[in-house]
Amino acid sequence: MSNSKGNRLAEESLNNNYIKENNQGSTEDSVPPVSGELTQLRSLLLGIEEQKLHRFYDKLDNPQVDAQDISRMLPEAVRMRTMQDEQLSEAMVPTVEQAIQSSVNKDINVLSQAIYPIIAPATRKAIATALDEMIQSFNKALEHSVSVQSLKWRIEARQTGKSFAEVVLLRTMIYRVEQVLLIHKHTGLMLQHIVAPKVAAQDPSLVSAMLSAIQDFVRDSFNVPKHEGLHSLQFGELTIWIEEAPTCVLAGIIRGNAPEELRFVFQNAIEKIHLNLGKEISDFSGDTKPFAATKPYLKACLESHYRKPTKTKYIYAGVSVGILAMVLTVWGFFAARENKSTNSYIKSLSEQPGIVVTKIDRKNGKYFIEGIRDPLAIEPNKLMKQANINEKAVVHQWKPFISLEREIIAKRAAKFLEKPKTVTFNVDKNGILNATGSAPRQWILSTRERKPSLSLVGITGYDDKKLKDLDFEQLNAYKKEVEEVLILFQNDTTLFVPGEEEKLSRLVPKIQNLIDASKSLEKNVLIEIAGHTDTSGIEDANMKLSLARANRIFNYLIFQGIDKNNLSTKAFGSKNILRAELTEEDKKFNRRVSFKVMINDVAQ
Repeated sequence: MSNSKGNRLAEESLNNNYIKENNQGSTEDSVPPVSGELTQLRSLLLGIEEQKLHRFYDKLDNPQVDAQDISRMLPEAVRMRTMQDEQLSEAMVPTVEQAIQSSVNKDINVLSQAIYPIIAPATRKAIATALDEMIQSFNKALEHSVSVQSLKWRIEARQTGKSFAEVVLLRTMIYRVEQVLLIHKHTGLMLQHIVAPKVAAQDPSLVSAMLSAIQDFVRDSFNVPKHEGLHSLQFGELTIWIEEAPTCVLAGIIRGNAPEELRFVFQNAIEKIHLNLGKEISDFSGDTKPFAATKPYLKACLESHYRKPTKTKYIYAGVSVGILAMVLTVWGFFAARENKSTNSYIKSLSEQPGIVVTKIDRKNGKYFIEGIRDPLAIEPNKLMKQANINEKAVVHQWKPFISLEREIIAKRAAKFLEKPKTVTFNVDKNGILNATGSAPRQWILSTRERKPSLSLVGITGYDDKKLKDLDFEQLNAYKKEVEEVLILFQNDTTLFVPGEEEKLSRLVPKIQNLIDASKSLEKNVLIEIAGHTDTSGIEDANMKLSLARANRIFNYLIFQGIDKNNLSTKAFGSKNILRAELTEEDKKFNRRVSFKVMINDVAQ
C-alpha cells in the first residue's frame, strides 16, 4: 500500500515539473536542477509507469492518434458514454440504418439468415396466440348462437358495432381481469402494464396518475393515516382492486364480479415482485426497463371466468339449429336469386347505348351505381322492372352527357323530326340516317326540306328511298276495297239478289274516300263499272243485259253524289265468267257487276 502511494506522489511531482517547464518556457534558472541520485530514485520507483508517462508526453507534443490507440480506447469509451445518456445511441442510429440498408442492397440473404432464428419463433408464437383467441371466441359464439338470448345479443352487436362473438364473451362472463398495472408507490409512475387480449386500454400513465391522485385526495381530505391505502374503486361494470407493498402498488381493472379468492392472486404477485425486485423499485429513477421481469407475475393476475351453458339447452339447440338451417337455406335461395337478377341487370345496364357505368358499390344491402347517361337513353327503372328488381334496392347517380352512339343519334333525329310511329330510323356506320316504313306525304316532303338541319344532331346524310308514302298506301287500300266488291243480280233481270242493296250502300263511302285521296295526291281516279251475265242465252242479249246492269249501278252512284267524271261503264256479257257453271250457285256469281279502279297523274 505504501509503495503505491509513493508512486503516485512521485508521478504528481514529475507532472508538476513538466507543467512548469511548459508554462515558463526557458526560465530554467528558476527551477532547481535535479540531482543524479534523484533521477536514479525516480527510475527505481516508477519503472514501467515512467515509460508510459513519457509516451503520454510524446503524444501531447505530437497529437496524432493511430488505429491501435483507438482500438484500445474505443470500447471502453463507448460503454462509459452509453451509461451516461442516450446521445451516443441517437447519433449512431443514422449510421446503423444506412449500414443495414447497404447490406440489404448488397445481399438480402445475409440479413434474412441473421434474423431467421428470431423471426420464425416469433411468427409461430403470434399465429398460435391468434388461433387460440379465435377458437375461444368461436366456441363461445357457437354455444350461444341458437338461443333466444342470442337474438338479443345480435341486436346489441348491431347497435354497438361490436362482433357477435365479442358480445357473447361479455354477456357470458362472470368476471375478467382486463388490465394490471404496477405503480411506483412514492412517485405514482407506472412501472409495468399488461392488458388482456382484445381489450381496448387507455394510456396506463394516465390511469396510474389518476389512482395516485385519488389516494392523495382521500388522505388529505379525510385525515387518513399515511400507512392506510385505497383498496378498491367501482365504476359501473368496472372494479379496480389495489394491493400495496412497501415500495409499489398493484392495481387490477376487473369487469364483472370477481371472487375474494382473486385477491390472494394479487397479493401473491406483489409479494413476489417486492421480494425479487425490491431494490430496483427502491432505486427507481425513471428507467422502467428492469421491471420487464415482472410481466410473468402480472400475467398470472389476468384471470377470467365465463358461464357454461346447461346441458338441457342443447335439446332446444338441436331444434333451433334445424329451423335456422331451413331459414338460412330459404334465405340463401332468395338471396342468390336476387343477386343473380341484380348482376344480370347491371350487365344489361352497362350494355345499353347512351349509358356508361363508372362505379358500383354495395353498402347496407343496397347497390350504388354511378355513371353518365344520355337523356335519350333507356330509363334504368324499365330495365329493373324487366329484371323484377325492387327499385329501392338500387340507387342511381347519373351525370348527363351527349352520346354519339348510332342508336342514340337515331333517337335524337326521331325527336328532332317528330317521327311518326309508322317510320323506323337507323343510322349506318357512315352516319347516314335511313328511313323505312310509311309516312304521310306531307311529313315526307317536310323532312326532305329539313335535311340540311340533320347535321345538328350528328347526321351526315338522309335516305328515304325505302320509305313508303302513307297517302299512296291509303289510296291503294281504298282501291282494293272498291275492286273487291261484287253486286249480284237475278237471272235475266237487272234486279238485285236479296241483300245486295246493303252492299251497294257501303260501297258509296269507299268510292268517295278513294276520290278524295286521289285529289290530295294530285291524281285522277276513274272507276270502271263492268256488267256480266252467265253463259245462258244469246250473246247479243247478254251484252245488252250486262250493260243495263252496269248503267243501273252508274245511275245509283251518281244519285248518291259521286261525280260522273270518275265513273264509266262497260259490258262484257258472258265473256269473263267468274266461275265455271257447274251448279246454279256458280251461275249466280257470274250474273254480277264488278269494279276496276284506274289511277293516273293529273294532266299538266
